[in-house]
Amino acid sequence: MLRASALFVGVYEPLKQKLLRMFPENLSAFAHLTAGAIGGIAASLIRVPTEVVKQRMQTGQFTSAAGAVRFIAAKEGFKGLYAGYGSFLLRDLPFDAIQFCIYEQIRIGYMAAVNFSSSIIICALTGAITTPLDVIKTRLMVQGSANQYNGIVDCVQTIIKEEGPSALLKGVGPRVLWIGIGGSIFFGVLEGTKRFLAERRPTPSESQPEKVK
Repeated sequence: MLRASALFVGVYEPLKQKLLRMFPENLSAFAHLTAGAIGGIAASLIRVPTEVVKQRMQTGQFTSAAGAVRFIAAKEGFKGLYAGYGSFLLRDLPFDAIQFCIYEQIRIGYMAAVNFSSSIIICALTGAITTPLDVIKTRLMVQGSANQYNGIVDCVQTIIKEEGPSALLKGVGPRVLWIGIGGSIFFGVLEGTKRFLAERRPTPSESQPEKVK
């Protein structure tokens, strides 16, 4: 997932800066939402195949990642590695957009980096809100060629009919805990890296060549 995170940041940061220059200050939230969503789309190209393989292995269908990739590609084709792609975007685009928008708006409001505790709260809250989308995404990804569900709408209807509405919140506790801790570490590393690079960036006077006397 490091590659996916690197791709996300590589798209998000420059796009955010470009959008902030394009839109007035009172629309900064829109810039952050848009950059977060587009960053999520870029990262999904890596995240989705990784998630498909992980989910299949967690349900005991495969014992190795390489074996899972070979089997899925052979039996289901390339599209098998992107099973549930629509539901993945349905979960991750709101997640990335909301999480980064809240994070950036708090930073703007306090004119300082968000601390560890507030990062946990932001990430945990976003994780809780998007849990139903995560449940739908997982069900569609692990069904394989069985085709138990016929798309996102059918998946939601089937879950509610057979298991009740509360089934859409299955795993909310572990998800909130995991995302809260993992997200706070991610933001901490992100801000630390940005400060490190800013400190190493030469000042305008340092970057100018000395005049020949």
